[in-house]
Amino acid sequence: MIPVKSAREIDAMRRAGAITGQALLAARRMIAPGVTTKQIDRVVRETIQKAGAEPSFLHYRGFPASACVSVNEELIHGIPGARVLREGDIVSVDAGAYFGGFHGDAAATFPVGRVSEEALRLIRETRTCFYKGLEAAREGARVSDISHAVQQHAEANGFSVVRAFTGHGVGAQLHEDPDVPNFGSPGRGPRLLPGMTLAIEPMINAGGFAVRVLPDGWTVVTQDGRLSAHYEHSVLITRGEPERLTAWQEEE
Repeated sequence: MIPVKSAREIDAMRRAGAITGQALLAARRMIAPGVTTKQIDRVVRETIQKAGAEPSFLHYRGFPASACVSVNEELIHGIPGARVLREGDIVSVDAGAYFGGFHGDAAATFPVGRVSEEALRLIRETRTCFYKGLEAAREGARVSDISHAVQQHAEANGFSVVRAFTGHGVGAQLHEDPDVPNFGSPGRGPRLLPGMTLAIEPMINAGGFAVRVLPDGWTVVTQDGRLSAHYEHSVLITRGEPERLTAWQEEE
């Protein structure tokens, strides 16, 4: 069953989303050559806790950190640690804040110093994939209309769409129904209703779509070692324009 949120619940999700956005902004501001992925995790945790919330990811199903920090060929679920960012890397930060009984969930991929044109284009078009999906997230549409819009844009630009992981509903639980794939034919799946909240999150690869999980049980990497990017917002379906609950400053 897909939860439809009340006005009170939506207000709590807006607050959780705003805090999540603040955490991503704090991470973005410190990303530079020489910074460790653990330092990024620390600033995410401190930002969330100073706002009176708790990190959604910390200890979630045993995850040991407050943010997933994934570098280059790492797609998602990178465990922060001693790894030092280098000039030319790209780094994806995925974070969530739990406030008032509800979660925010958002992610973005950032360049580390000067990066290749391919890397910049991958970051840019992954972000655009999200906005193509957002355009399709309207009352009365189907979940797969979002999926189809993401896939069309990614593949038209020479990139591939990860099949093994998807977006999802978000709310009182970090992961709720429905799954929101980033590929598929339009006109399928549940119909979108006002009050539904979805984490729409394109995961796009420069090479093929195949991925594998590393022995740590968490970190997902591209099978071919090519770059991967990730972009996500928690989104509220309304009677008009969909609302990004996790929007953050300096994003545009």
